[in-house]
Amino acid sequence: MSHLQIILPLGIPPAALAPDLLRALQTPSLRTPALAKLLACASLGNTELATDFARLLPHEAWLAGHFRPESRMSIMHQSIRHASSALTNLTNPRLCSPASTHNKMQEMGLTASEGYWFTFSPVHIHIARDHLVLTDQRRLNIPEDEARILFQAAADMCAEIGKTLLYGDAKTWFLRADDWQHLQTSTMDAACGHNIEIWMPKGEQERAWRKLQNEIQMLWHIHPINAQREASGVNIINSAWLHSGSAALSKQEKHYRADTSFAQVLAASQSEKTTTVILDQFLEPSINSDWAYWLEAMHALEDNWFCPVLQAIKGRQLQHLDLVFNDAASLTTFSLTPRHLWKFWAKDSLAPLFSLAQLNTEESA
Repeated sequence: MSHLQIILPLGIPPAALAPDLLRALQTPSLRTPALAKLLACASLGNTELATDFARLLPHEAWLAGHFRPESRMSIMHQSIRHASSALTNLTNPRLCSPASTHNKMQEMGLTASEGYWFTFSPVHIHIARDHLVLTDQRRLNIPEDEARILFQAAADMCAEIGKTLLYGDAKTWFLRADDWQHLQTSTMDAACGHNIEIWMPKGEQERAWRKLQNEIQMLWHIHPINAQREASGVNIINSAWLHSGSAALSKQEKHYRADTSFAQVLAASQSEKTTTVILDQFLEPSINSDWAYWLEAMHALEDNWFCPVLQAIKGRQLQHLDLVFNDAASLTTFSLTPRHLWKFWAKDSLAPLFSLAQLNTEESA
């Protein structure tokens, strides 16, 4: 492996909290000297801005191949800079949830030889004073037995309108809806924490989906499973989120996940020219505004990734490193090679990363 790309979703902190988080990372127990060295020596690439209403997060667009990593030219960039209205972009399929359902089904051992399939995710929607908010499914505990029962209730309702619902696991189901293939859907991470009205599926068949969704919500609302959950003080499973529709398997670049160590990646990718790793430890704490957890994630990444990566660059096991950070509205790449480490005048600092929070706020204003 000569080129390593590390994707760090939601690794750019909110502007309002950046000073406090940066200050916390200066304490002895949370310091990240390896990351500070990497950032201080790296070359800063383009920062691409996304529309406020994009139906996927910037890193999801990056991974879906919506812009080339070598040029960093995102089609999301035009949303703010050139479009007269961000809403005009909602019909652009490249600004919607990636067409990944067939790939997900294959990962789970399911085969969809024909038809158009969506990922159908059981979720908890919080009822605020004047709107509905999608909550993070990662923090929704759904035991297998409860999921199976609620799935069957939903599957029977889908069958009544001629649609097939398949079970993947407790949190991931699949709906065949050939006549809904033009629906523009949003990823759950893009919609989480927001008024769901903006991120609901849009298109000619949106009313048909909402009708089915409402009927499932009413059925689950009175279901004994949710009565038991409510009595136990656990969030009920009160809705479903439709996303990631696809007609066939899509070509996806191989990438490693956070449960793989750097040593494992290094050993497994010796013959690969470019290797991509997704370290998504910031996603859950950022979406849930759990900043103590965010700091813990940063410190764990320092020990498990940034330190060994820095040593690999020093030892020339790596010839090129890209650190790709994003927040909900932008994506920035830091690139470096062994020669970048010769910058003896560069003071080790996390400022290059944390200054992006304020910069992105100013550019999107």
